[in-house]
Amino acid sequence: MEELIGTQKPVRRILGPAEAIAVLERAVPGLVELRRQEPAVFDWRAVEEGLGTALPSDFKALAEWYPAFELDDFLGVFTPWPGEERGWAKATDVENKGWDSDYPAELRPAELASTSLMSWGESKEGDRFFWSVLGDDPGQWPVTICSRNGPWWHYESGMVQFLAELCGGTLEPWALPPVRPEVTGWGVAGGGWRETV
Repeated sequence: MEELIGTQKPVRRILGPAEAIAVLERAVPGLVELRRQEPAVFDWRAVEEGLGTALPSDFKALAEWYPAFELDDFLGVFTPWPGEERGWAKATDVENKGWDSDYPAELRPAELASTSLMSWGESKEGDRFFWSVLGDDPGQWPVTICSRNGPWWHYESGMVQFLAELCGGTLEPWALPPVRPEVTGWGVAGGGWRETV
């Protein structure tokens, strides 16, 4: 059984999605180059029906302004592409069920044995980034990290604030390497991927 090594809390929890994105843009200045001119329009109802749950508002705002992206050639953040919501929801649901079979309750920390986990990112090294789906308010779901080295831990705020603090160096990256604040890849229309040279 793996170990839950603790929970980190921000000095101030950011509740507004726009403020969280602004903090992330300051922490990762190159991200702004990927920002859409106008927010993308998503059928969030279709996504959430496909997943069987609502999603955090900071994640939805991030997806509306930004495509999927990768930080420091390490951490990939999964967001849907406009018009492909149902396919994204289905793929995410399949991924989450696959994760549950790969990491059944008996292999998780005891505190997470009955917790539903929803993936929103992963590293090239095998680290996984989730929301712990606890309760009906997605805005209160903690970020849960499963390190490839074994330790699990929580961050008690939204995933956008987590990314900002991880890249900004204000978060202790327990069992993760430091993540430089640079965008090294991003999604493009049609399912493609572009990387920095």
